[in-house]
Amino acid sequence: MESINIKGIQKTSMIDYPGNIVSTVFLSGCNFRCPFCHNPELVLDEIKEDVDVNEFLSFLESKKGWLDGICITGGEPTLDPGLKDFMSKVKHLGMKIKLDTNGTAPDILQDLINEGLVDKIAMDIKASLENYESTTKTKVDIIKIKQSIEILKSGKVDYEFRTTIVPGHFDEAEAHAIGKLLKGAKKYCLQQFRNSDKVLDKEYQDKEPYLTEELKKFGSILKGYVEKVEIRGID
Repeated sequence: MESINIKGIQKTSMIDYPGNIVSTVFLSGCNFRCPFCHNPELVLDEIKEDVDVNEFLSFLESKKGWLDGICITGGEPTLDPGLKDFMSKVKHLGMKIKLDTNGTAPDILQDLINEGLVDKIAMDIKASLENYESTTKTKVDIIKIKQSIEILKSGKVDYEFRTTIVPGHFDEAEAHAIGKLLKGAKKYCLQQFRNSDKVLDKEYQDKEPYLTEELKKFGSILKGYVEKVEIRGID
């Protein structure tokens, strides 16, 4: 069996899986290079020391009844060959699992759903289909992105779609295009961009985020396409 490469743990989080108290697990490696990414050390696989998986599983077992489960994020978790085996071990502890993904591996998502190994999937929508490659700075198989969207929309597992709203990458036209792509989805979250010294492309360190009013305007547009729109990261 493949061993998972965990690069970091946040032992307690009340925001990564809303409505649940979880430990957040960080995996490294990503097939995208979004310039505004705030986890560059994970994307570029710069953390060399791994978390001891057995120690973490023992920690989870000791917290049963207090922790509801885990959130697995990255990087892109579906790139890790040990993901399924790890999720199976967590499930054997009777815990919930939320998975964050960019949707580039629909076959893996479908398998995890079929096996009952995931309780919620949050899929990042990086851009409208025509702007995916310019936003992620990589070659993207758009068919796989669309397949992942349809898998989640089929309702076999709890899910949400989400986009980080970055000036220069998102505007009203983009809101309409993504809205059409996600039409009928039950939940879409707009996440405020945070400029900091910890972004993949240094040019984004000082980029000013949209004002709250702008985010709300985008939210109003998207309410015409999806059941629920949530805006995160605003005061």
